[in-house]
Amino acid sequence: MPEALDRRLNAYREDLAEDRLRGLVEAKRFVEGTPATVTVPVTPLRARPDLACGTDTELLYGETAGVLDVADGWAWVKSDLDGYVGYVPQDAVEEPGAPATHIVAVPRTFAYRGADLRFPQAFALSMGSRLNVVGEAETRGTRYFLLDGGLAVVANHCAPVGRIADDYVAIATRFLETPYLWGGRSGFGIDCSGLVQLSMQMTGQQAPRDTDMQVAIGQPIGRDDLTRGDLVFWKGHVAIMEDDKTLVHANGHTMTVAREGLDDAIRRIGWLYGEPTGYRRP
Repeated sequence: MPEALDRRLNAYREDLAEDRLRGLVEAKRFVEGTPATVTVPVTPLRARPDLACGTDTELLYGETAGVLDVADGWAWVKSDLDGYVGYVPQDAVEEPGAPATHIVAVPRTFAYRGADLRFPQAFALSMGSRLNVVGEAETRGTRYFLLDGGLAVVANHCAPVGRIADDYVAIATRFLETPYLWGGRSGFGIDCSGLVQLSMQMTGQQAPRDTDMQVAIGQPIGRDDLTRGDLVFWKGHVAIMEDDKTLVHANGHTMTVAREGLDDAIRRIGWLYGEPTGYRRP
């Protein structure tokens, strides 16, 4: 197998590969992939079909993927959002139903078993989750969207699919104090590049998943030119500038999404990872 092809974005094994790689890799069989939708609130995507394998990224409720193979309770998938490849539990994905009409636009919300906040919650949902709204109801002045299967979500926690906001930094700051989670990209736990990706996604911008991929976003700038919305990169880490002196990032120091002074962050991170490797303007 060619080393040049990134396994995170290219689905290939000795026995099977995605059809677009025909002629680029050797495999016994090539497939297009079967469309599927994520039917659990969040599912880890792993490099191997093994619960002991760490999480590379996560897929959220209602997101779609192509299923390349199913075996031993695992589905080998490729995300339609960012092209990430990996394994999820087979029961985390199903054949797609109607396309999503709305997206969760707050960090976290609940799906209730009916249009009433006093009803039991079926599960929690993260920002970025995609929903197919089939109706509306109002209970004691609160408006709900009705979903397939009788579930309901608070309507003002959702927005039509598409561009949700103009300022991705304002989205990122809504995740302040969210726990840091390696591989996370949800309101329940998120990592540095997941924060960048999800925040940009909510403003209609498509960002790649991992820090080493995000270093190509936008244009390079100098440290003295930093302003709101610019990105600061270290080896294996990325932060978002809230203004010219303060950044926001999911980090393993506080184990949360936190604000930090740029100078303080550079001094603190420097002893372990060195100086920033670059600055970019999306």
